[in-house]
Amino acid sequence: MDKLIALVSKLPGLGPRSARRIVLHMLRKRDTVLVPLIKQLQYVAEHAKTCSLCRNVDVHDPCSICTDTTRLTNVLCVVEDIGDLWALERSRLFKGRYHVLGGTLSALEGRRPEHLGIDHLMMRVRDEPIEEVILALNATADGHTTAHYIAEHMQTMPHIRITRLAQGIPVGGELDYLDEGTLGTAFQSRLPL
Repeated sequence: MDKLIALVSKLPGLGPRSARRIVLHMLRKRDTVLVPLIKQLQYVAEHAKTCSLCRNVDVHDPCSICTDTTRLTNVLCVVEDIGDLWALERSRLFKGRYHVLGGTLSALEGRRPEHLGIDHLMMRVRDEPIEEVILALNATADGHTTAHYIAEHMQTMPHIRITRLAQGIPVGGELDYLDEGTLGTAFQSRLPL
């Protein structure tokens, strides 16, 4: 039990107390939670693949998003991580294709363009009928650095429109509660009314 609790506590957002509650819940609900969870974890461990086109995770390669014929083939959304792709998919707002970088450039952590497969991204943009690249990267220093690096390298492709997600004041946000960085970005990204 202690080994299982220790493993569960390594999951993001969970500590030893939360892990203990989860393990106890699974033990109480063996037939409805624990056994199906074990089977699903085993299936994912055996069948999950990284998509050779977009770097998403799926049980197929290419993934179900890349092979979906109803999706736009001329718009590519670049995200940092698979979790970001999944978040955009939950919103059901984007109907194009994706490219997962697997992180951001970071001099401090030693992540260089070759670690992120930016060459693979450039090859896709060159070889596929892409007209727009949306840089949906996090609003961090590393995210901005990565977006600028990609945009700079795509300048040699004048047929590509490069955009990024809007940033600033969230819906329902009050100015009094926002940090200076968010307010600054909102001012710089203001739109005509």
